[in-house]
Amino acid sequence: MIGESEDRPWGSWTVLDEGDGFKVKRIHVNPHSRLSYQTHEHRAEHWVIAAGRCTAVIDGETVVAGPGESIWVEVGQAHRITNQEDHPLVVVEVQLGSYTGEDDICRLEDDYGRTPVAAG
Repeated sequence: MIGESEDRPWGSWTVLDEGDGFKVKRIHVNPHSRLSYQTHEHRAEHWVIAAGRCTAVIDGETVVAGPGESIWVEVGQAHRITNQEDHPLVVVEVQLGSYTGEDDICRLEDDYGRTPVAAG
């Protein structure tokens, strides 16, 4: 739902737009924080860095991107967004796929002890 947001241990996200086959989120990552290393069964993701510096891990490979640069994550690829900097990271995430629900997450590693969630 547009406007939906949630605080997470690493920062927060807000849904900016959504429609049939897509969802757009603003992701705020606190300094020296990272999201879980995870996969999605039903969606790909395109991350555009709006502010800060993103150090991402995609299938075990490190990718660094700054403002105006982007990173593509295929359906099923293991991935993680990391902010190794002293300033907040802002990423605009475009999710593309047949299902973009929050339960389409399979956590492979998590710094916050959250239980793995099976893909929906």
